[in-house]
Amino acid sequence: MTSRRFFLISGTALVTAAMFRGFAPKSIAAETFEVTKTDAEWKAMLTEEQYRILRHEDTEHPFTSALNTEKRKGIFHCAGCNLPVYSSETKFDSGTGWPSFWEALPDAIGKREDTSLFMVRVECHCRRCGGHLGHIFDDGPQPTGMRHCINGMAMTFKPAAAA
Repeated sequence: MTSRRFFLISGTALVTAAMFRGFAPKSIAAETFEVTKTDAEWKAMLTEEQYRILRHEDTEHPFTSALNTEKRKGIFHCAGCNLPVYSSETKFDSGTGWPSFWEALPDAIGKREDTSLFMVRVECHCRRCGGHLGHIFDDGPQPTGMRHCINGMAMTFKPAAAA
């Protein structure tokens, strides 16, 4: 017969295991990318915040990136490898505090399931260097209905040439 103590210990162990799984860091090292660098090389070329976001999947505070209010025509590039990832043509104001786009440029991003923080989300990263960009949600505008919620510090912006 199962004792109350066994039940409580088992339940506590299950909850603890679920918590650690929910906060477990994801590994981009499991994938291979065209651009690879050592951890020291990434640290040397990126700012501290860019390093935390791109290489350790951190998130900037909302409404802190200048790219959130960027309105000029141009292209947003991965801050890690300079790959063009988003066009200003697909940018919109989601009101969330992060630059938002309804579509990435063709062959620019990779996606994977993110089960951290006790939820299932779609994480997106630069397909060339694996740098974490943000997450994709299905509450965006048409024509795709998607919202790519992207860390501004994960990108640089290059304005279109004046005509």
